[in-house]
Amino acid sequence: MSATPPDRWHVVHVDPEMGYSGGEVQVFLLIDGLVERGHRVTVVAQPGSPVEAAARDRGLAVWSVPMRGDWDLAAVSRLTRALRHARPDVVHLHTGRANWLGGWAASKASVLAVSTRRMDRTVKRNWKNRRVYGSWIARTAAISPAVLAQLHAGGVPHERTELIWSVVDPFALHPKTPRSAVRSELGAGAEDFVVLAAGALVERKGFDGLIRAWQAVPAPCRLWIAGEGPLRGSLEQRVGELGLQARVQLLGRRQDMADLLAASDAFAMPSHAEGLGIAALEAMAAGLPVVGARVGGLADLVVPDSTGLLLDPGDVPAWSAALIRLAQDPALAHSWGQAGQERVHRQFLPEQMVGAYERFYRTAWLAST
Repeated sequence: MSATPPDRWHVVHVDPEMGYSGGEVQVFLLIDGLVERGHRVTVVAQPGSPVEAAARDRGLAVWSVPMRGDWDLAAVSRLTRALRHARPDVVHLHTGRANWLGGWAASKASVLAVSTRRMDRTVKRNWKNRRVYGSWIARTAAISPAVLAQLHAGGVPHERTELIWSVVDPFALHPKTPRSAVRSELGAGAEDFVVLAAGALVERKGFDGLIRAWQAVPAPCRLWIAGEGPLRGSLEQRVGELGLQARVQLLGRRQDMADLLAASDAFAMPSHAEGLGIAALEAMAAGLPVVGARVGGLADLVVPDSTGLLLDPGDVPAWSAALIRLAQDPALAHSWGQAGQERVHRQFLPEQMVGAYERFYRTAWLAST
């Protein structure tokens, strides 16, 4: 490896996910920014995955590699051969499985490897992670201070870590449908105060507690929950038990989040764990105040009494009171929404993240020579 970092990088991004969620949105915001700045990008993805499709749609070089588990030695072998042939400047790993399989292959091929960690969970102190973070991966970026703290708690050396916030593209959140039309479609009147929540319908998102909190929120207020998942049936049952069918709607999986955000007055994120909370960041970019749980990176994102409120997850009376406060003071809600939007433009734009990763690659390169 040359002692001088390249001016234009060839970066191989490894993302073995078979779904496409907030993490993949961040991966492609970074990839798009790198390409715009003249860097060369190759994507390693599972065959038939949305990640592979997104890369091909962009005209990027793609290596389709089945990555079936941590002990998929065929995947390690194939990645190693491809890296030895292509000789990229850096391999960027985006998930735990990518860290293990891609880090192993990069080590065998003598290629610089870095990673991004997005999960708000402590890194386990075991031999696998000592190998991954102590040997194979030169440097790891955390998407929030909370995730960074979890890396350090797991024994990852401070000098091998860095904070690089996840971001949002405000221009992708321009609504296509008028606010009044969306509200009319979903049965909300012009004077209704609408709170939007979004995410997978799973336990850690805390939607059951949010529905229970809504019981104390008076009309004319409506709660929209966008998302799909295994708890949909039980959440619908909870809505029925509390007699909230007229004021709480489970919207299912939606492709029009920009329209929903523009049609709403506030955003709620009652999660029990969040690496950062991209949905909350999108809501801030759209000018909505955020009532969020005091967990993980979400607690770093929302500024209490400035861009929204932070509450303990599962504290139903506190959530009821916070939602009622915003519903009764639309001017305050609007003011906090504007402050959140300004915060996004100061700190959470794609060009800021891309520049940070360019410096991140350079730092890892210099430390490895």
